[in-house]
Amino acid sequence: MQTRQSRGFTLVELMVTLAIFAVLVGVAAPSFNAIMVGPRLGSFANALSASATLARSEAIKRNTSVTLCASADGAACAASGDWEQGWIVLAGTTVVERQQALTANYRAQDTLAGSRSLSFQSSGAGSTQAAIKFCQATPAPGMQEKVVSISATGRTSVATTRTGSCP
Repeated sequence: MQTRQSRGFTLVELMVTLAIFAVLVGVAAPSFNAIMVGPRLGSFANALSASATLARSEAIKRNTSVTLCASADGAACAASGDWEQGWIVLAGTTVVERQQALTANYRAQDTLAGSRSLSFQSSGAGSTQAAIKFCQATPAPGMQEKVVSISATGRTSVATTRTGSCP
């Protein structure tokens, strides 16, 4: 008498495997989201830093004052709201660059002066200092933030902090 060899999986084995997979995905999903926050914040902070550098260089090139400001419509400086609504580089009435709004659940605010507008003189110097903080609106304790610092000389730097608070 010959025994027949089974091939494949039984329904019970398949269901157990799927249950284990579902538990692993449930545990890994929040960790994956936390891993993705850092690069997103870095992207936002680097975009603002690049816009500040552009505004400074345009002020020098055009020999006139250039403004970097929060903008909801991409055409004019915003009268209210914060940097998460997007920003523009404005030379006179000409929009040199537009940055779209941040994705949902992310915030950006000037924590130093609370301003929505920065001006760069024709010498490249800024008229005010700023520290614009990018963070996740519902941070977990120890979650990182990115802070773009713009000095009175117009130089920018990006730093990572972990205060866990988001304005």
